[in-house]
Amino acid sequence: MLKGFLTPQFLAFLVTGGFAAIVNFCSRILYNLWLSYSWSVILAYITGMITAFALAKLFVFKESKNSLRHSALWFLAVNAIAVLQTWGISVLLAFHVLPSLGIDFYNKELAHAVGVIFPVFTSYLGHKHLSFKQE
Repeated sequence: MLKGFLTPQFLAFLVTGGFAAIVNFCSRILYNLWLSYSWSVILAYITGMITAFALAKLFVFKESKNSLRHSALWFLAVNAIAVLQTWGISVLLAFHVLPSLGIDFYNKELAHAVGVIFPVFTSYLGHKHLSFKQE
C-alpha cells in the first residue's frame, strides 16, 4: 500500500505539507496566547491550509488543469474533512487520552502534532484527485 505513495509528487507533498504543518503548529501556540486551545487549533489549521494551498499549487500539482477557483473550492472541501480529523484527534488526545495515561508534559503540543500529521494520506489523495486533478 505504501509503495504507491512513494512518488516524487508525494514526496514534494510531504515537504510542502511539512512546512505548512510547521506553520500550523507554531501559529497554534501564538493563537493560544489569546484564545482557547480548541479555537487555536482551528485557526492554526486555517493558517496552515492557506500556506499548503499556495505551496501545493506552485510546487506539487503544477500540471493541474483545474481553474484556481475550482482548485480552491475542492481544497476547502478536502480540508474540511482534514480539519475535523485534526481537531478531533488533538482535543481527544490533549484532554482525555494523554491525561488518562498519566502524561502531563506538553500535552497540547504533543496532541496537536499528532492531530496535524494524521490526515496526510487522506489529504494527498483528495488533493491529487479533486483539488488539483491533472486529467
